[in-house]
Amino acid sequence: MGEPGQADQQSGADSTSEGDKRAPQRLVNVGDSFKMKRLDTPLDKLTRSKGGKRSSTRTERKRGRYIKSQPAHDRMDDVAFDATFRQAAVQQVHRQRDDVAFAIERSDVQRKVRVRRASNLILFVVDASWSMAAAERMEATKGAVMSLLVDAYQRRDQVGLVVFQKDRARVVLPPTNSVELAQKALKDVPVGGKTPLSSGLLTSYNVITAARRRDPETRPLMILLTDGAGNVSMTGMPAQEESLRMADLFKQGHIRTVTVNMEHQAFDRGLAQQLADTLGGPCYNLPELRAESLLKTVRAELDLGG
Repeated sequence: MGEPGQADQQSGADSTSEGDKRAPQRLVNVGDSFKMKRLDTPLDKLTRSKGGKRSSTRTERKRGRYIKSQPAHDRMDDVAFDATFRQAAVQQVHRQRDDVAFAIERSDVQRKVRVRRASNLILFVVDASWSMAAAERMEATKGAVMSLLVDAYQRRDQVGLVVFQKDRARVVLPPTNSVELAQKALKDVPVGGKTPLSSGLLTSYNVITAARRRDPETRPLMILLTDGAGNVSMTGMPAQEESLRMADLFKQGHIRTVTVNMEHQAFDRGLAQQLADTLGGPCYNLPELRAESLLKTVRAELDLGG
């Protein structure tokens, strides 16, 4: 296949018109939003280079809360003097010197381990192609986005939305914590057409990668709502194979994902689970797809701390 960003999106495009005629686009209202509880994620195991806003994460900066120490090795900045003295104290019986009362060697030096607050980026990626559940799916997602934003505005988290339908994906809501911008962007989001799943994944990967470049401490989480069945290719490769290629980008990039299986259980072909396995994240079946149930899923994943 070609480079991910240079797909020509031709394969499958010539067959969209027939499907679109059968399934005209329709606009979907925003689902009910509600005030949600504060989202807190536990300390992760990554060391970051910049300070963040919300979830606790280790940082190499000299600002932040000092929680413990570690051997300094060749890094002699931000020395933890208390830990260094303790480390050296147990060795004094073996260090009898006439020139100093207390001997500290290079191997004793400890550095401070600090934590700061990091912001979350929650990116919803929604299959907006035509199906019996398309309107329900979009309405619940819009409600979940608005509910998250009520909290995100205060916590400095960001929420975004990518939809894919017809022959391509588009960023409906770039990452933001603005309720006002979200209300305008989500007002008119149509459903209908074919399913360019690989385009949706690639677009989402690019959104998250750009956010990480802007702030390396951003903790992204992609929430993908789909049945896992793509039928539009960007490169001429079989659509399903191409989707799995795009999904592997998330696993290789250590990007947290959650797949919400939108296939009716009686007809489930296992495609959503296969996609989730390739993404490297869990796959959930929600008995009732509402904004509240979707929010519970997001909150549970954030609480795990990925």
